Amino acid sequence: MKSDFSPEVRYVDISGVRLAYDVGGRGANLLFLHGGLLDRRMWDSQFAFFSTKYRTIRYDMRGAGQTETTPSAEPFTHHEDLHDFLGALKINRVSLLGLSNYAVALDFTIAHPQLIEKLVLVSPGLRGYEPRDPWLRTNFASMMQALGKQDLTGAVEVFISMWVDGPYRMPTDVDSAVREQVREMATRSLGLSRLAPNCTGLEPPAAGRLSEVHVPTLIILGDKDAPDIQAIGQLIRKGVTGSRLETIRDAGWPMI
Repeated sequence: MKSDFSPEVRYVDISGVRLAYDVGGRGANLLFLHGGLLDRRMWDSQFAFFSTKYRTIRYDMRGAGQTETTPSAEPFTHHEDLHDFLGALKINRVSLLGLSNYAVALDFTIAHPQLIEKLVLVSPGLRGYEPRDPWLRTNFASMMQALGKQDLTGAVEVFISMWVDGPYRMPTDVDSAVREQVREMATRSLGLSRLAPNCTGLEPPAAGRLSEVHVPTLIILGDKDAPDIQAIGQLIRKGVTGSRLETIRDAGWPMI
């Protein structure tokens, strides 16, 4: 996540949004999708590394980072924004690396399989999966309660506790610079997300459609990921024929 790498930002217009993105390197297309309430900066180190071997792309989704979002109550999906983004860049084959609860990479792969070369899912979310972990449900309720009170600072702190510290680590166990970067990204994204609040997903949801994924798929978990993330990783491994699951020891979202 941390790096001094700072490529020149570019913009491309799609319906209702001007997406900010970076491109670096040459070769096969590899696109990084950021996690929920974050932005493309979370991939700074990985972007710098993989740009030496691939044409590496990342962008800020609608309502995040430097992307310019037109206020609208119209429903939209991140995976169709991605489709329009790839079309604007004239990309017809890409490998996707996605993280976390937006589950865009998996939705996109099911909706547009002809465009996907390979798929990497890091600590993945899964639309249609019902959370079972009381710890996660309690913290999510606390976050929504803070938002209901317009307590943006409180909501961000709960978000960091959930998705940076996780259920098995104390704040002191996590690099303070990472926590601060996530705090800045989440604070910005929570404010911007109000511009386009009606985000929907693939229908029917991906949880019941894993057998439709037929590309080489790698699932990466941290052994300190929350139980629901662990369960989702196992579901995808079982549901996607030929997929492979790897676990990183002493790591949790966001893999630090």
